[in-house]
Amino acid sequence: MPVKINVYSDYVCPFCFIAEAPLEEAIKGKDVEVEWMPFELRPYPAETLKPEGDYLQSTWENSVYPMAEHFGVKIVLPRVSPQPYTHLAFEGYQYAKELGKGNVYNQRVLTAFFQEEQDIGDIDVLTKLAGELGLDQQEYREALETRKYKDSHQKALEHAYQEASIQAVPTFIIGETEVKGMRSKADLEEIIDNELSKQKKEFNFEGMVCGPDGCS
Repeated sequence: MPVKINVYSDYVCPFCFIAEAPLEEAIKGKDVEVEWMPFELRPYPAETLKPEGDYLQSTWENSVYPMAEHFGVKIVLPRVSPQPYTHLAFEGYQYAKELGKGNVYNQRVLTAFFQEEQDIGDIDVLTKLAGELGLDQQEYREALETRKYKDSHQKALEHAYQEASIQAVPTFIIGETEVKGMRSKADLEEIIDNELSKQKKEFNFEGMVCGPDGCS
């Protein structure tokens, strides 16, 4: 049975984008199942950040760029101003997930924002990205325009905020272990291996017998 890894993230969180690199390395060859979980840092109508502001400029110069360089990730501070709301992109994620393309969609939206500086709050941009993944562009656009997946997205947010009590991203739930913030490949591997070992130990052999018709 694979270890379930839930990664709570927002499309405008640079650390969520950088976190993909060590995670992808850590899970290679391991029996895991990764699912990216929606989390909005600044839901509409809260004011979003502006890249020209002192706060983002300082954060990126002192934290984001050094961390990206450490993990070998190409990233830029997108000049989209103010930063886009992410609810439409996440509603698109729900559509893509239904078709088995949730994780690749998630990665494409992140690269579009943090490497190509595309406005991921714009339906035209999101529809183009969906088409690149082989998704039906007309169906995708209609889903966003009619807010078909609004309720699904809201339920995902309620889960993150209330059930999982997520307060910041990225946050990893690896099996039964919660990990907040960036982690190295080695740290993630150790946690994953511990969870895999725990599953083996938890297998219950008590009461197993064999009879004329077989074993159970």
